[in-house]
Amino acid sequence: MKNSKIYLSPPHMTGKEQLYINEAFESNWIAPLGRNVDMFEKEIAEYVGAKGAVAVSSGTAAIHLALSLLDVKRGDRVFCSTFTFVASANPILYQGAEPIFIDSEPESWNMSPLALERALYDAYKEGKLPKAVIMANIYGQSGKMDELMTLCDHYRVPIIEDAAESLGSTYHGKHSGSFGDFGVYSFNGNKIITTSGGGMLVSNNEIILEKARFLATQAREQAIYYQHHEVGYNYRMSNILAGIGRAQLEVIEERVHAKREVFKMYERLLADVDGIDFLAELPETRSNRWLTVFTINNLEIAAEPFEVLKSMTEHNIEVRPLWKPLHMQPLYLGTPYYSHSEHVDVSEQLFKTGLCLPSGSNLSEIEQVRVVNCLKESLKGAKRKEGIF
Repeated sequence: MKNSKIYLSPPHMTGKEQLYINEAFESNWIAPLGRNVDMFEKEIAEYVGAKGAVAVSSGTAAIHLALSLLDVKRGDRVFCSTFTFVASANPILYQGAEPIFIDSEPESWNMSPLALERALYDAYKEGKLPKAVIMANIYGQSGKMDELMTLCDHYRVPIIEDAAESLGSTYHGKHSGSFGDFGVYSFNGNKIITTSGGGMLVSNNEIILEKARFLATQAREQAIYYQHHEVGYNYRMSNILAGIGRAQLEVIEERVHAKREVFKMYERLLADVDGIDFLAELPETRSNRWLTVFTINNLEIAAEPFEVLKSMTEHNIEVRPLWKPLHMQPLYLGTPYYSHSEHVDVSEQLFKTGLCLPSGSNLSEIEQVRVVNCLKESLKGAKRKEGIF
């Protein structure tokens, strides 16, 4: 339909999901146990090149488990990307620890090695290094993992790689989420593959992954009765949802290809618009292009992104701002923060100038042309407003 809503990143089903769901029903394994769970874990681990994986209820749960396994507790510090969804940082508070936010750098929009280096050096001088660094790979693009890992290795600080948005992306031929001590994926309804809700924790340490399974099942011990010595969580994924995930994973490369084609078409159709800058790929990387994102150069376009968003929303097209940095969130005001450099806050500038476009892997060319035409009209009509932030 001409005015039907175009969503940002809707689920894209394969048609095979019902087969795995039926298998769960026929075996009567609909709890957080069963063949689908076991196989989904195995298949994800094989796909990303990790030794093991644990299927859980959300990416947030996976981050929380990783922090628990690293013995993060009250009084500890955890460094975290600021340019990300709040779920990357909230588990730090679950553990009673203190987050310290690290700015982005302008090429990948991910964690700045310059800011991380200053933060780690200051923490070392103070004698209070972080228990972990949570690095989020935003919009499908991996961060500068060589530099970031070198820094963390030097100070012997574990890495939790939040790859919730970057399943299928690679950095120097290696899968996003497979670099750190732990990798985290999300299968929320808007992700590149979905289980409706769910996540995965991956690691090359199979012993510690067994501890993750234990904690994710309420830390119930092997006994004839219910016995618990540790605090646990109800975090395991159901066998039904894991079945959906298995069918989705079968087409992950198709989904990556489709998302990348959507990006290429936007790039082509908007090539005549000066002042739009898309998130570029780092050399020797492959972004899954989960969302096509861009910033507006106000020296060339006198348009304010939130006015563009409002205009496109009125035309039934879902457009979103870029992530509001966590150090700017009311929840985290006053939290320590390291900017990219002394006078440059990359994440704040991205938030103030950027937008996400509809990027579904099932977005039709007709719909995409409609998005582009509306965007061009909105850019012409939306004037910059000072002081909106």
